[in-house]
Amino acid sequence: MAHALSSSRPEAVAKRIDGRALARALSAETATRVAALHARTGHAPALAVILVGSDPASIVYVGRKVAECGKAGIRSVEHRLPGDTAQATLIDLIDRLNGDSDIDGILIQLPLPPQIDAARVLDRIDPAKDVDGFHPVNVGRLSTGTGGLVPCTPLGIMKLLDSVVTDYRGLDVVVIGKSNIVGKPVAMLLLEREATVTVTHIETRDLPDIARKADIIVAAAGAPHLVRGYWVKPGAIVIDVGITRVAQPDGSTRLTGDCATHELDHARAVTPVPGGVGPMTIACLLSNTIMAAERARHD
Repeated sequence: MAHALSSSRPEAVAKRIDGRALARALSAETATRVAALHARTGHAPALAVILVGSDPASIVYVGRKVAECGKAGIRSVEHRLPGDTAQATLIDLIDRLNGDSDIDGILIQLPLPPQIDAARVLDRIDPAKDVDGFHPVNVGRLSTGTGGLVPCTPLGIMKLLDSVVTDYRGLDVVVIGKSNIVGKPVAMLLLEREATVTVTHIETRDLPDIARKADIIVAAAGAPHLVRGYWVKPGAIVIDVGITRVAQPDGSTRLTGDCATHELDHARAVTPVPGGVGPMTIACLLSNTIMAAERARHD
């Protein structure tokens, strides 16, 4: 549908959707809301961040989240626990944070060590403080369109798409990946916008043929360079959620997405890896935190 996209004419080179710039704008909006809430109530929104163990990637991710919180005026309260922490100990910590009125959001960095049941732990978080949007209550609210906290990556994907799509009605969208964290929730968000959504995965038969019909492809399979140029029709929009560290011939590694971006010049727009979905995920975490704080202190 030509009216649904910012431009229906394929360009010689695909537009790169700048996730970093959009994330900065959203974080600036969050900072304004944080300042307004503080001025009205005297409360500085606070996010509790729990890290169990010493996984190097998790340490980096937590550091980025804490740094961005500081820039937006959100107070971060870190809880770093040893890798052999018992599940009961972690649940006790969550219970204390649930009951702490100074804490607005609770984030548990995944993955968790093998002795901990991640599903049980995530279910223990108060849905009102579940800024990752993983609690079954928030999942149910998302599926029924009744206003829960939305998972950060799908929310970020929608904001990236909104920068190039003006009307989703009737657009053909193919989501590649069926995870509870990305694939399923982003499909529900797109359905709410009246798009026609097909959810696929790497075991889907004739996947290239299905993808080739799409106006929008959301690639979230965790398979480097799965989506090739011939999978994408001219003028389509491609959101690359995948991020995998791939070894190079010289022994170094490089971050690679699910799409062969160098083959997508005929697309309307694509997200780069890195610099696309990742920054928006963190910006949406901050946005969810101020939303939780505003709801908790609504007059």
